[in-house]
Parts: sequence; C-alpha cells; structure tokens
Amino acid sequence: MAKRVAFTVLLAAGLMAWVGCDSSRPAPVQASPPKPVTLPAPAPTPTFLASGPLVVENQVDVAAQRDGVVAKIDVDAGTPVRKGQLLGMLDDRQIAADKDAADAKVRSTQADLQGWEGEVKVLQADRERAEKMWDAQLITKQDLDHARYKVEADQYEVERVRENLKNAQASALSLALELEKTRILAPFDGVVARRYVRVGQRVAVGDRLFWVTAVAPLRIRFTLPERFVGHIQVGDQLTVTAATDSQQEHRAKVLQVSPVVDPSSDTIEVLAEITGPAGELRPGMTANVQIPNPK
Repeated sequence: MAKRVAFTVLLAAGLMAWVGCDSSRPAPVQASPPKPVTLPAPAPTPTFLASGPLVVENQVDVAAQRDGVVAKIDVDAGTPVRKGQLLGMLDDRQIAADKDAADAKVRSTQADLQGWEGEVKVLQADRERAEKMWDAQLITKQDLDHARYKVEADQYEVERVRENLKNAQASALSLALELEKTRILAPFDGVVARRYVRVGQRVAVGDRLFWVTAVAPLRIRFTLPERFVGHIQVGDQLTVTAATDSQQEHRAKVLQVSPVVDPSSDTIEVLAEITGPAGELRPGMTANVQIPNPK
C-alpha cells in the first residue's frame, strides 16, 4: 500500500514538472502584414499621338470612254505625267474614216448653201428689174408676181440648205468627240501608279486603263477623341512623322476640322496638309501626328 502511494506521488510530481517546462516556451510571434506602397500617379503626357493615311486630292482610275481595242501605250507604272499628256490610244481607224466623211458632207453642204445664196441674189435682181418694168407698164402683173415668188421660193431653199449644214456640222462634231475618246489623256499632273491594260486588249466603256495619282500636296486624315473639340482649329501647326521612321519630322497645317462628333466612335475627323518638303512620305503611307493634349 505504501509503495502505491509513493508511485502516485512521483507520477504527479513528474507531470507537474513537464507542464512547467512546456509553459516556459516562448509563444510564436505572428508576422505583421506588409504596409501598402503608394506609387506616384504618372504624369500626363504633353502630346497625343494619332495616326492616319497620307492622301492626295487628285487620284483617279482613268477609264475607257468608248469600246475599242488598245492600239498604243505610251506610259507605264512610275512614269511622271503632265495634264493632257497622251497615255495611250484605242484603234481609231473606223471613227477617223467616219469623221472624214462627215467633214466632206459639211464642205459639200456649204458649197450648196453658197450656190443657193448666189441664186437668190440673181433672182432678187430679176425682181427689181421686173418691178421697174411694171412701173413702166412694160410687163403684166403676172410677170411681176412670178419674179417675186421665184425669189421667195429660193429663199426657202437657202434656209433648208442652211439647216442641213447645221446638221452636218453637228454630226461632224459628234464624231470628233468620239475620235477624242480614243485618245487616253492624263487628267492632271502626277504619276502613273498602275497600268491595267496591254496593247491589243479589247476594252469596254468604263473599263479601268490607268491609275493616275498626284504626288502633291500631301495631306493626312486622322481622328481625335471628342475632348479635342474646340482645342484644335483650322490653321494649327502639327508635327508629322512616318510610321516607319519617327526621326524625320515634317510640318503640317490643319485644313479641316469636322464640325460634328461621330457618335459611333466619339471622335472628330481632321485633315491636315504637309507644308514643307515631303521627303520620304508617299501617298498611301501611314503617318503619325503629334497633337498637344488639352489642358
């Protein structure tokens, strides 16, 4: 019995000692969350960068004005041309022959008119003589009327031939215009950008023959957010650079500013013109425009 009591006392003492040792351990320290770092707001950029295509006012496809076969081509892509310069020709042999016939008809009708006008003058002289003879009672009234009616009839013939002459001249003019349509001319100064036809090819009215484009003045068309309304005006100076080379700068002047905002994109359209040397800029290229941001 005494042994059990002693074992129990020792067991209790050991448990108390173990609990004391465990409570002496330091409590774990919890790490505090990191303080948030506030970054400074980025400074607003002084300029806004927009981009758009370089365009020219004059740029058209020269189309055939009549049916025919291409007989001659005088230019190719890259050829500089002047307004009215011959680009090519359609076969004009048939229309030229018709024009020659019309011109001959005009000359023939003119000769007829001159003959009838001379005839009228002769009959007018006969009428004057008949009137004097009637005053002298040398001829009858019927003879006088005959001379008068003859003059009147020939005057109608003169009018008829004169109208025939007008008709012949109009026909000759129509054929002359058709003959001009066989000559393909440059509509303005520029360069041939593309040739669509070959010699011997048959074309119809409206078929494209050449693409002619002006090279100056160069203009750029671009859009800006609606916040620029009232901040960009006609006459403002802008800086333009090629999209592939931002080192070479060009000056441009604002020509047009859209008076309305496009509701689908909330933008306004601007047109500016390059005022200095174009350098490497070409029509059709994409360029960048620097615009001061509204304050």
